[in-house]
Amino acid sequence: MKLRVLGVDPGTAILGYGMVYYDGRDYTGVEYGAVRTPSGLPLPDRLLIIHRELTQVIEQYRPDHVAVEELFFARNARTAIAVGHARGVVLLTVAEHGIPIYEYTPMQVKQALVGYGSADKLQIQTFLKMLFGFEEVPKPDDAADAIAVAVCHCNSYRLNQLAGITH
Repeated sequence: MKLRVLGVDPGTAILGYGMVYYDGRDYTGVEYGAVRTPSGLPLPDRLLIIHRELTQVIEQYRPDHVAVEELFFARNARTAIAVGHARGVVLLTVAEHGIPIYEYTPMQVKQALVGYGSADKLQIQTFLKMLFGFEEVPKPDDAADAIAVAVCHCNSYRLNQLAGITH
């Protein structure tokens, strides 16, 4: 089993992405980055930038699956709505390319990586540093979060295959 998984941490200002290569046993590589949109632009223009740049990422890396972080309950409703818009653009862009989409909550990601659903960012970032041999944690944090979502999916997908569960 060889799997190319694009993890996405949606956001309107910064959308993190991480492309993880997994052979069923080992992680054989990772590439990551972020799509940034200027804060002064109207929301529709920012969403268009996200769509165009994510399309380029998908066409460059050709993922087999895309794993997207689900929206967590935010204290700020305005932020939650903006992130919801970005998630919608991500889901639409991925669907346009006919790639299967998998969604994970932040708690599921933390549980899959370090075995503790309330782990903090430092624990997740330390795990990623060890797993991939990074000298430093990927920046911005949104990219590190996207890599974590991709790794979560690889683990989940592998376990489901072993259990005979197909999506």
